[in-house]
Amino acid sequence: MSRIGVKPIPVPSGVQVSINKDTVEVKGPKGVLTTPVPSKIEVTLENNTIYVKRQSEDKQTKSFHGLTRALLNNAVIGVTRGFQKQLKVIGTGYRVALKGKELELNLGYSHPIVYRIPEGIDITVDSKQNIITVEGYDKQKVGEVAAIIRRFREPDAYKGKGIRYVDEHIILKQGKTGK
Repeated sequence: MSRIGVKPIPVPSGVQVSINKDTVEVKGPKGVLTTPVPSKIEVTLENNTIYVKRQSEDKQTKSFHGLTRALLNNAVIGVTRGFQKQLKVIGTGYRVALKGKELELNLGYSHPIVYRIPEGIDITVDSKQNIITVEGYDKQKVGEVAAIIRRFREPDAYKGKGIRYVDEHIILKQGKTGK
């Protein structure tokens, strides 16, 4: 039995769930998310609670059972509260500025990097220009945007300079020692 798949998903007030044959659409105050449902998985809505059941016991269906429940739970959380990731820019002269729908990053290269912010994502930069907050209602898109921004200058193994997640811990290498 799937430990995650059998858990019911409570639907808060203000959220509308419509179940079709192969998709589930979740509407809330922050947006609309559509989640695909595999063919051998059944999704039902009873008393403001979503239940996910599987129709067979083969290995792939068992895997999809927990996955579908997790995706639906993320959709419900996303349209009500949303998700956020924070990135920290560490390095002398490294700066980040928000200009309209573009994020300009000065990361020690000969040119600034300009990243166009996709739809459904809000990015804020703190006053010290070293903390980037990525927010949105789609968990997958928030994580992807944060990973793309981090990839512009990954943390250095010797000094720790670069872009990292706020809760990420980098183990620094020792480096060369003198005589």
